[in-house]
Amino acid sequence: MKPSALHRHFRTLPIVPLSAITGDAPLLVVAPHQDDESLGCGGLIAAACAAGTPPIVVFVTDGAASHPGSLRFGPTARRDIREREARHAATALGLTADRLMFLRLPDGAAPHQGSAFGDAVDEIARIAEADGSRTICAPWEHDPHGDHVASHKMGRAAAERVGARLLSYPVWGWTLTNMVDLPAPMPEGMAPEGMAPEGMRLDVSDHLSAKRAAIAAHASQHGFVITDDPGGFVLPPEFLALFDTPFEVYLRAAG
Repeated sequence: MKPSALHRHFRTLPIVPLSAITGDAPLLVVAPHQDDESLGCGGLIAAACAAGTPPIVVFVTDGAASHPGSLRFGPTARRDIREREARHAATALGLTADRLMFLRLPDGAAPHQGSAFGDAVDEIARIAEADGSRTICAPWEHDPHGDHVASHKMGRAAAERVGARLLSYPVWGWTLTNMVDLPAPMPEGMAPEGMAPEGMRLDVSDHLSAKRAAIAAHASQHGFVITDDPGGFVLPPEFLALFDTPFEVYLRAAG
């Protein structure tokens, strides 16, 4: 299936109440970098906080690779900036800093297997089990970024470990072009009871201003903090516009 058709399909998925995603329990969000949680799940995080079930966000990488050419800010300083911005973003969404966990794996090189991967899965599963999470939200498996794919795999393995449901949220997957083919949506007959066949949307219109504030809090990714690396990463305006919508998409992970 071509991405343009799948994107149109995502935008027509049924709107569900918050409880259909959280299971009326604290959920766990796996974020590859400090900003993915705000872009892909900011409305969900804010809605869950408002409902009295604040989620936990686990950041997989240290986020230090976005401006590798900076002389003023070395890797440790860049990591500290990204973590500080994540805390500011969490505050905008109503989430307290103690609900943020940082695994600090290398940005751009999150493991897909091996001992470091296993250690990350162990930690995510431990956190989910201790917090009573019934749902783990991880990046979509087709996001075209290695750290996102690795984070999806970690979320899937942890969910299987603790018996939680896995839902996926697209981030860079929204930018896929028709140069690639993707699996078609899950047939309705294969959907588990109580869920849409292949995914759902959450109405986040009441929390859109908080989501915008959270995205803005990641100032380094907008080019406003680390200014001595001309080749450093900046979130494109057309990309940011993809997330300025009154809904978020959560997909049932492929089997």
